[in-house]
Amino acid sequence: MFLEIVTPEATIFNAEVDSVTVPGINGEFQMLENHAPVISLLTEGTVKIHTHTKSHLELDELHGTIVPHNDDDKVLTLKIGSGTVEMKDNKVIVLAD
Repeated sequence: MFLEIVTPEATIFNAEVDSVTVPGINGEFQMLENHAPVISLLTEGTVKIHTHTKSHLELDELHGTIVPHNDDDKVLTLKIGSGTVEMKDNKVIVLAD
């Protein structure tokens, strides 16, 4: 599935991923390929991105806020204050503050 993370300043991540976990208003939840369509508000917390390969870890130098998680080369984390997530047709868009 394809993940795009957008902030008010720029798009900071866009790549194919295995899964993404977000801090929803009713608790953390994970989306995998072929997940049912969903739109949710996000609260302060951590977005966890499970990538296919290490090559997906390259980021825009201006927005290097995504970091490897717990020594796992293929898991990235991003702290957010709030936001919105939409999952539809194997594309996830996270609008984050």
